[in-house]
Amino acid sequence: MLDTVAESSAASALVEIAAPTFDGFVDLRYATADNLTGKPIYKRPLCFLHPDAAQALRRAADLARPLGLRLYIFDAYRPSAAQWALWNHTPNTEFIADPRRGSHHSRGVAVDLTLATPAGVVLEMGTGFDAITPLSYHADTTVSPEAQRNRFLLLGLMSGAGWDFYSKEWWHYQLFQPRRYPLIEDGAQAPTMM
Repeated sequence: MLDTVAESSAASALVEIAAPTFDGFVDLRYATADNLTGKPIYKRPLCFLHPDAAQALRRAADLARPLGLRLYIFDAYRPSAAQWALWNHTPNTEFIADPRRGSHHSRGVAVDLTLATPAGVVLEMGTGFDAITPLSYHADTTVSPEAQRNRFLLLGLMSGAGWDFYSKEWWHYQLFQPRRYPLIEDGAQAPTMM
């Protein structure tokens, strides 16, 4: 059965994450200079996910809404060329997936995000997105109690919606068994981003 799921999942085109079907915010940091490299990586700010991940993202948004919160996305599908750009800037396997192995983002099954108010004000998380420091670990207790609560709130919402987490980046979530999904080349299943 798992092989059948992987085969059908592999054939599915990426789904765009945007209004009006997505009730949240998209602020793709790699399409701007506001990221760890200090320069734009994506030429086009397009947000995509594999259909399985898009469905799990909808569930998370549905869980956040009654709490008066919205999801605020920093990154989703990431072409392999973008993964190489990050790796070439910061070859640190603790925070950047080695592109030779392939990032879960390059499979369309990972998302970097936070929580925000309906007006788009992001909640305090103790560090910014892409902060390459132990302060970014989910369980870091040196960040403020408010940031700790917000991290665990995000963790609870995402876990409840079927996402797994990476312990060293409070913003990173991925589907379980992400390697069952193939790497997706830029432009193969959606418009090009690079």
